[in-house]
Amino acid sequence: MTAADAPLCRIVSDEELAEPLKTVDRIGWLGGNIRGWKVLCLAAGGGRQSCLYAAAGADVTVVDLSPAMLELDRQAAARRKYSVRLFEGSMDDLSMLPPQSFDLVVHPVSSCYLPDVAAIYAQVARVTRPGGLYISQHKSPVSLQGSMQRGNGHYELRHDYYRTDPVPPPDMSNPVSSRLRESGAVEFLHRWEQLIGGLCRNGFVVEDLVEPLHASADAAPDTFADRARVIAPYVRIKARRNVATSADSSVPSPTEPTIWLPQ
Repeated sequence: MTAADAPLCRIVSDEELAEPLKTVDRIGWLGGNIRGWKVLCLAAGGGRQSCLYAAAGADVTVVDLSPAMLELDRQAAARRKYSVRLFEGSMDDLSMLPPQSFDLVVHPVSSCYLPDVAAIYAQVARVTRPGGLYISQHKSPVSLQGSMQRGNGHYELRHDYYRTDPVPPPDMSNPVSSRLRESGAVEFLHRWEQLIGGLCRNGFVVEDLVEPLHASADAAPDTFADRARVIAPYVRIKARRNVATSADSSVPSPTEPTIWLPQ
């Protein structure tokens, strides 16, 4: 994909860097200022995410499995004179990073490439400080189950929900399948119980959840935007490292709620 100059492998543009935090945080989950934060861009190589967070004033580290994607980060950072640390590695092994060392872990869509999302969560929990944020985006389970085009006017569920083996590749090649799944990719379905419950079981509190809108009411049949009218392709989750289950419970969470209990 890097060699083919795919859209996901293009260095950040000057237009995006004009308002970097707005570019990466349109929802406002980060509170408008991350200057001085230690940020881990997990499986987020490619020369875009790292530079945007660095431009917003963060101290940025990138972990990605692809040397080619990390090279794009190196080039982009050098071009704009940002200091960015780069590590080649897998999402489920962050042993090269010290514990409780990040205020924010940003994790774009990639968990589908590993069979056990809980293993990823456990690694993220280890490197996130108490009260720190973990913002991750995943493929919706039903999107991985669904057909790539309408049949008899409807999209169909093609694959079992309770599965441990990879989801079969699309049975056809069209613009929708190309957008949703890279050619040759091996992908695993993670159930809602695993995506949300797994966060809770690994010491996170879910603060918000959105399904980014890709639908269009006037989309032509059998297009990506048409399918998104029926099946939301992605889910984005905001979670905070729970102080009570962290190794250092002496560090207060900046947004820990006060719970009123009846006398």
